[in-house]
Amino acid sequence: MLGKFKNEEKQLSVKEQFQMYSNSNETEDFTKEDLELKWKKFLTRLDDRPNLQATLSIVPKLNENFQLYLEIDNSIQKDVIETIKPELVAFLRKELKNSKLELLTKVSDEIKNRIIYTDNDKFDEMVKKNPSLKILKQKFNLDFGEV
Repeated sequence: MLGKFKNEEKQLSVKEQFQMYSNSNETEDFTKEDLELKWKKFLTRLDDRPNLQATLSIVPKLNENFQLYLEIDNSIQKDVIETIKPELVAFLRKELKNSKLELLTKVSDEIKNRIIYTDNDKFDEMVKKNPSLKILKQKFNLDFGEV
């Protein structure tokens, strides 16, 4: 899917991407703000791919040695990012003038915003915050009273 973006004005060819991806002679410093600007600039190229745009809506953390760390929710997002990663990294290296830049992705272990429906789920969440509730429920033989 490389090369099929809405804004074609400065589209990098596969050869240019490879050269930028493997070139190691530019090492200009850049700030978190510079990264955020260029990251968002790249996102505008993905207007025809809203799912990928949403996945990349969070700007990665800037770690030492120009490593960008992006935490994502699931392995499907990781697979989608892997398809765009060479072009994204080449774009960032060119725009930020730093060929040492690397993008690392990690699937988050944390379950975010889990929707709780049942009384048992609600109770389990409360027990996580206060384990004594489980003892109280057992001691008084409490139940959620199914009607």
